[in-house]
Amino acid sequence: MTYILAIDQGTTSSRAILFDKDMHPVQSCHKEFQQYFPRSGWVEHDAEEIWASVQAVVAGVMGQAGCTAKDIAAIGITNQRETTLVWDRKTGLPIHKAIVWQDRRTSAFCDRLRAEGNEADITQKTGLLLDPYFSATKLHWLLSHVAGAAERAARGELLFGTMDSYLIWKLTEGRAHVTDATNAARTMLYDIRRGCWDAQICALMQVPPAMLPEVRDCASEFGTTHLFGAGIPILGVAGDQQAATIGQACFEPGMLKSTYGTGCFALLNTGDTLVTSKNRMLGTIAYQFDGKPTYALEGSIFIAGAVVQWLRDGLGLISAAHETTEMAAAADSTQSLYLVPAFTGLGAPYWNPECRGAIFGLTRNSGPKEFAKAALQSVGYQSRDLLLAMQDDMGTSGEAVLRVDGGMTASDWTMQFLADIIGAPVDRPEVLETTALGAAWLAGSRAGVYPDHQGFADSWARDCRFEPNMTGQDRERLYAGWKDAVRRTLV
Repeated sequence: MTYILAIDQGTTSSRAILFDKDMHPVQSCHKEFQQYFPRSGWVEHDAEEIWASVQAVVAGVMGQAGCTAKDIAAIGITNQRETTLVWDRKTGLPIHKAIVWQDRRTSAFCDRLRAEGNEADITQKTGLLLDPYFSATKLHWLLSHVAGAAERAARGELLFGTMDSYLIWKLTEGRAHVTDATNAARTMLYDIRRGCWDAQICALMQVPPAMLPEVRDCASEFGTTHLFGAGIPILGVAGDQQAATIGQACFEPGMLKSTYGTGCFALLNTGDTLVTSKNRMLGTIAYQFDGKPTYALEGSIFIAGAVVQWLRDGLGLISAAHETTEMAAAADSTQSLYLVPAFTGLGAPYWNPECRGAIFGLTRNSGPKEFAKAALQSVGYQSRDLLLAMQDDMGTSGEAVLRVDGGMTASDWTMQFLADIIGAPVDRPEVLETTALGAAWLAGSRAGVYPDHQGFADSWARDCRFEPNMTGQDRERLYAGWKDAVRRTLV
């Protein structure tokens, strides 16, 4: 048996999935790791704990399948994006915990850079807004606040990377310091028009260029690992949302996908055109093959599945995520609760890092069921925010089919509400782990095991289509209530 191994290093867990020669997932193993919240708005990960989790899930999935490294043709890696870490070039040890993409500690620094007139140039080059979300200001913080870090970086002793670079460094035992174009595009240091690290932005962030990894295509030679019994080449890398776009076979301009994991991320393929948004959407690289980038518009929601985690871990209202579906269906239909999950600020199209979560419409009869319903509905409302902004940017309207993936899509109730509130069909694929599938296809196609992108697109299969069945009047009434709740939250 020939397998492709996908390593999906996410925000709350690491997962390893083995795909067979027909691109079907056959075994999976995952492991959660700790989240650190040292201050309000700060989120960190222990990179060594993450590395241990990756080793554990790879060994676990190989053990489950009874395979050896010789049975694995290639590895594809997909990862939480923007999460930033710096490690010692000789020892491989991080100098500080990784600063997670959700972290907002650099808000004041971003405000200062914006006041100094830097945002327009940064957006023109990177497609991104000047926001704490991206890696550049996190890296500046690490170099500014860890004792001796700036001096060590200037001497070439330290390396920067997003999680993909760090994992490749560890897997190759320090032989490869590389990344792919999609992850580079999320650092706010990479010029996505010219396809290179930008010297001016690096100087602005006080980042020595020697710290930065080499940027390659999504399907490329990233090195070979010998840690699992024999050499396995790493042939595919993409940030998680771009990997999901690939896994959803969104290869044609105008195709749209939305992933519902810890956050929610919608990407619209714009082909050769890097669209400049009027609505604070992001321009980014969807994927890059043969040195040629394909661009996308992206809308980023910071809290999607994480709101269900909050119901479980923060409030103790549920013991497992799947309970929210039945609770929402049984909630009091006469109550109109709106939960704005701005736990770490609001992403697109608002981009307000300082506001915090709120709930509106509480009555004496409001209880766990109504909270669950409001939590799930918040994901649909935020999705409509993104889609309306994208339609305005593209000058389009109508019922573009939305392809969805991620853990929350297993909830039929949530997906039906999503279709209702956006007023368009929602397609759920047969393979829900599209992020891992995208990484696997990148590696497998490079290895010659899987077909080219057209063959892959032809193999995409739908599990279920959710058609909107809400009246337009009800849709607009509910959405108007959401917009009012957001307005109140932003005050």
